[in-house]
Amino acid sequence: MTPTAVNMARTGKQRDTSVIPCTFRSLVLLFSLLVLLPACSGSVDESKSKPPVPVKVGVSMRKTIPVQLRIIGSVEALSTVSIKSQVNGMLEKVHFREGEDVSRGALLFSIDSRPFEAALRQAKAALSRDIAQEKFARDQARRYGDLLKEGIVTQDQYEQLRTNADALSESVRAGRAIVDNAAVMLGYCFIRSPIDGRTGNLMVQQGNLVKANDVPILVTINQINPIYVTFSVPEKELAEINKHMAAGDLKVEALIPSDTGPAEQGIISFLDNMVDPTTGTIKIKGTFANRQRRLWPGQFVNVVLTLASIPNAVIVPAHAVQTGQDGLFVFVVKPDRTVEFRPVVTGVTYYNDTVIEKGLNDGETVVTDGQLQLSPGTRVTFGSENVKDKGTVQ
Repeated sequence: MTPTAVNMARTGKQRDTSVIPCTFRSLVLLFSLLVLLPACSGSVDESKSKPPVPVKVGVSMRKTIPVQLRIIGSVEALSTVSIKSQVNGMLEKVHFREGEDVSRGALLFSIDSRPFEAALRQAKAALSRDIAQEKFARDQARRYGDLLKEGIVTQDQYEQLRTNADALSESVRAGRAIVDNAAVMLGYCFIRSPIDGRTGNLMVQQGNLVKANDVPILVTINQINPIYVTFSVPEKELAEINKHMAAGDLKVEALIPSDTGPAEQGIISFLDNMVDPTTGTIKIKGTFANRQRRLWPGQFVNVVLTLASIPNAVIVPAHAVQTGQDGLFVFVVKPDRTVEFRPVVTGVTYYNDTVIEKGLNDGETVVTDGQLQLSPGTRVTFGSENVKDKGTVQ
C-alpha cells in the first residue's frame, strides 16, 4: 500500500469515528423525548379525569318558620303551703299517706282536743253566768227606775244599779268572745288542707308532741295542677314580648329532657315588673295545665317561646351553612355536578334548618356534608338517597 493510500485510509477512519458520537447523542435525545411524551400526556389526562368527590346534599325549600326563643326553665308549684300546728298538743292521728293527693278541706292531722273542749265548756259556762247576772241587774235597774219616779229611791241608787247592769252587759260580750276564741282553738286541733295538691314528706309522726308555729313543719303541700314554668329572657326581647302579650295570649312550650312525648303547652301568665340589673334578663312565668303530671316542681325543662312566624322563608339544613374568611357561604351543586361557592345571609335557625335571607332560591341543591374537600368547580357525586335531605321542618 502506498503512503497516499495509507493516508487516505487513516483520514476516512477518522471521519467515521467523528460522525458516530453525534448520531448517538441525537438518538438518545430522541428516545428521551419519546419516553417523556406519554408521561406528560398521561398527567394531563389524569387531571382532566380526576374522580368526583362524594358528598351529601340537601335541597332548599320554602316553609313558614316560627320565630322562637329557646331557654332553660325550671318548674315551680303554683302554690306551696307548709303545714304547721297552731296549738300545742299531742299528734293524735295522721289522716293521709305521705306523697298522696289531697283535696282542699281534707282532714290531714288530728291533735288531742280534750283540753280545748274543756276550755270551751268553761267559757260557755262563764258566759251563761254573766248572761244571768246581766239580766238580773237589768231588771233591778228597771224597777229602781220606776221607784225613782215615785220618789222612793234616790238618783244615786238608780244610777249605781244601771251602771252595774251596763258592766255586766259588757262582761257578757267579753264572755262571748272568749267562747268564740275557745271554739277557734278547738278547731285548730283538726288541721285541714288549704289547697288541692300533693303532700310531701311527713316530718312528724303520730304520737309526737307538736308546738304552735314550731319547726319542723308537719308536711308541705304543692299544687301541681296547674303548674308554673319559670325562665328568664334577655331584656332586648322585652319589647317584642310586650307587643305580643298585648295582642293576646302568648303561647309557650316546655320540653322535658330525655322524654320522647310531645311538648307541654302553656301560656305566659306573669312578666316581672323589673329587669334584673346584674344579668340583664327579665323573669317570666308560664302556666301549664299539667293534666298528665309530666311537669314536676324543681324539674328543669327546655322552654320554647314562640313570638311570631316568617312566611315563605327559604330554608336549608343548618349544616349546609359554612363559615369562611368573608362570612357565611354554601356550596351549590350545579346541573353539571360541579359546585359553586355562594355567599349567603342567614336568619333564624329552627331545629335543624336555617333561614336563608339572601343568596339562595328554593329548589337549589346544596352540599350538607363533605365541604372540606371542595373548592369552586369541583365535581361531586352523591347517592339518590342524599337528595331527600330537605330539612326537618314539618
